[in-house]
Amino acid sequence: MITITDLFCLTIESLHLSGLIFTYVWAFDLADDWRYVKEVTRIFESKGWDTVWVELEASLETRMMRNRTPHRLDVKPTKRNLEWSEQDLKASLEKHRLTSLPGEIPHARYLRLDNTNMSPQDAAQAICRHFGWSCEEMER
Repeated sequence: MITITDLFCLTIESLHLSGLIFTYVWAFDLADDWRYVKEVTRIFESKGWDTVWVELEASLETRMMRNRTPHRLDVKPTKRNLEWSEQDLKASLEKHRLTSLPGEIPHARYLRLDNTNMSPQDAAQAICRHFGWSCEEMER
């Protein structure tokens, strides 16, 4: 019997991608979130794939502003109810710790990037430079 994990990995393998960006809002105070991130990492690494962890952080004001951009509203239907979206963001920040503590991330290939004053392109370039990747590769 094939599992969801197997199907996911087979799908990724069949696409012949040079990489995959997987995003997740991580509540660092929740053990279940830690287990989930470690399990996803284990799945990819068990296939021989390299993994890196990038923690993006931005001010609340910046995050709220970004949630109102046409692109974000187009690709994330849950953000279209602006009042709910902003309240959910504030409540998440009050309820959970969404930023890691210094030295808390155990992954060897990790970057914490404050992208408050960066465009998405600038953030992507900073990530590429940090890990020694060609930015042109990321545009494919």
